[in-house]
Amino acid sequence: MFPFFDPSMIFLLPALAFAFYAQFKVKSTYEKYAKIKSSRGMSGADAAKQMIVNNGLSVSVEVQPGVLTDHYDPRSKKLKLSYEVYNSNSLSALGIAAHEVGHAIQDRNGYFPMQIRSSIVPAANIGSQLAIPLFFIGFFFRSAGILMDIGILLFSLAVLFHIITLPVEFNASRLALANLQGNKFLSDEELEGSRKVLNAAALTYVAATAMAAMQLIRLLILRNRRD
Repeated sequence: MFPFFDPSMIFLLPALAFAFYAQFKVKSTYEKYAKIKSSRGMSGADAAKQMIVNNGLSVSVEVQPGVLTDHYDPRSKKLKLSYEVYNSNSLSALGIAAHEVGHAIQDRNGYFPMQIRSSIVPAANIGSQLAIPLFFIGFFFRSAGILMDIGILLFSLAVLFHIITLPVEFNASRLALANLQGNKFLSDEELEGSRKVLNAAALTYVAATAMAAMQLIRLLILRNRRD
């Protein structure tokens, strides 16, 4: 049976449904709390810059095109916020900006999971791009069967990257909420709104990890069936 549509696909369906739910959840939660302004009126950029000063970080803050494209670049020591987060004083904006500052704090402190993730990024990128093509070339052509094993090995690196990403993202959110509360950027009631935004975002990382893990299981099933 054609491997893209064989019964092993059933392993992907729950993870795929979870991924769709996670995307819906993060979008709806972000939009809900993007409409609620913080009482102090600080923008995401202002809050991020103040947290950077308060934590003694040497990090610059820049505006970034796109929606939810916010990230921290440990190589350039730049915190890049999307236009909406940079300029908005909403609970969504402050939560996301603080989360990225959390990554900067991790970088400064040498947070071990973040160091591991950074070290395997090149291998994980190669794995995610080449693993599936190599696997199915080996699946179809017996003379190239070893390519299945190489594909599984490469995809395992991509799965490892997803797994290591989880503690990095969860810890960054904990740091974010601690900074928002400790610096009194948000009241306790407002903090709960930012917490929900960060929790919804965390679901997308869990969903991506589940999807990758189930895909790896599927590849192993197909590999065993090929024998």
